[in-house]
Amino acid sequence: MVVRPWIWKSFVAGLCGTLAHSSLMYLKSRAGLLPAFQPYESFQIALGHLIGAEVPLILPWALSFVSGATLVGFLFGRIYRWLPGRSGVGKGLAFGVMGWAAMGLLFFPWLGLGYFAGGIGLGIAPALLSLAMLLAYSLVMGIVYAALDRGSAQVRL
Repeated sequence: MVVRPWIWKSFVAGLCGTLAHSSLMYLKSRAGLLPAFQPYESFQIALGHLIGAEVPLILPWALSFVSGATLVGFLFGRIYRWLPGRSGVGKGLAFGVMGWAAMGLLFFPWLGLGYFAGGIGLGIAPALLSLAMLLAYSLVMGIVYAALDRGSAQVRL
């Protein structure tokens, strides 16, 4: 079985980005930074309303981890060559800003937080924190993908 290079590179890069993002979310929680801004709890509530049942808190974390390492990582791998920038950092930055805009304009309002989480009354802080979190994810993903992209070949499983 032959695995196309973009698939395994996307997974590894997405996993590394997800670990960076998760680490920052853990530090946010431990440091007590913006305690009123809890996007995973908001996601948990929205999922509960969507399915009509209570959802354990681990589910939004798991969905975020798995989608970051797979779905979003694969999307990044597929569009990597078309992203603006000449390096993994540049491409990761572009991807992160686009993801932040999508999250702020679509996902946060769906969670009931308003555009860029402005509806929770904390000013610009949640938007800046979510930007930092997405950039941590996407920059690490871009750096790792670019490093793996140099001189890679197909992997046989």
